[in-house]
Amino acid sequence: MMQIVYLQSIMKNNADMGHEKTNPKQTQFQNRNLSKLFLAFTFQYPGYNLPMQNWTIQKLLNWVTEYLTGKGIESPRLSAELLLSHTVGLKRIELYTQFDKPVPPEQLEQLRDLVKRAGQNEPIAYLVGRTEFYSLQINVTPDCMVPRPETELLVERAIEFLRTRRTGTQYVCDLCTGSGCIAVAIAENFSDARIIATDICDAALAVAAGNVKKHQLSDRINLLCGDLFDPVISGLDVNEFDLIVSNPPYVSTAEYEKLDKNVKDYEPKKALFAGVNGLDIYYRVIEKAGQFLKPDGLLMLEIGYAQGRAVKELLEQTGEFSEIKIEKDFHNNDRIVTAAKISA
Repeated sequence: MMQIVYLQSIMKNNADMGHEKTNPKQTQFQNRNLSKLFLAFTFQYPGYNLPMQNWTIQKLLNWVTEYLTGKGIESPRLSAELLLSHTVGLKRIELYTQFDKPVPPEQLEQLRDLVKRAGQNEPIAYLVGRTEFYSLQINVTPDCMVPRPETELLVERAIEFLRTRRTGTQYVCDLCTGSGCIAVAIAENFSDARIIATDICDAALAVAAGNVKKHQLSDRINLLCGDLFDPVISGLDVNEFDLIVSNPPYVSTAEYEKLDKNVKDYEPKKALFAGVNGLDIYYRVIEKAGQFLKPDGLLMLEIGYAQGRAVKELLEQTGEFSEIKIEKDFHNNDRIVTAAKISA
């Protein structure tokens, strides 16, 4: 109650100042501060005077942006757009064509909850249930990782490789598929791909299944539950693949402790952590990859920012691969390792 009385007092004082001669710059500054205070107060006490406020899309978009900025949330304007468009059922571009549209109280309450959670570093993609990846809408839940822009480089290189090979059906294996974003993006952009995607987590595979169905790719993507290559049955599924791709867990012990709060506290640890040096899954993938690749097939792995040399050495030690290459991303960090299987 004390907070309500205090806010009412400030609002009254601000109104009284309008009858006095004041410095325009000073009044503008005071009004801006009052707006921020009112926004913070409204999210803390959502029932206070909500029906009396004319909450338009423009006001909400500006205020939510300010709120998330104050909380130190990355890309606050984009986050505000995503939360608001999700709440009111409009596309982001439509927010700007319907600036003056009032938002009803039930949607305000939903938005208030989402913004509060976003201010506590819960990923926006989990809050709205989707994200954009390789120009595709991908559904996500806390059962799988949020697809990263860096992984789009892996997809781009995979598509380039498939397009340069012979015509006809080409078989791809996507290990640790998670949300299925890599498999879906490849299949959507290369119609001759037939993809087997595996994951050890059945909950993550359920998300992937939703994305496969959403993009109408069920006839070209087969999801299998199991550990890496284990669920792939030679002869029944496919004998050998033209391409094996994977974005496996690769975060080391030291790196995991330093992860940002919105990653460490919300994304599944089993999709991130890969042992003391972050190489546990690479050992196992590289050990068996040669058995599942055609003689001229390619293994393509996403890697951590400084894992290029270590993964390359693992590949060299097998004696099964040539043309081992490390590619950096747009931040100049190690990002992809490719290796061609040596022809017999």
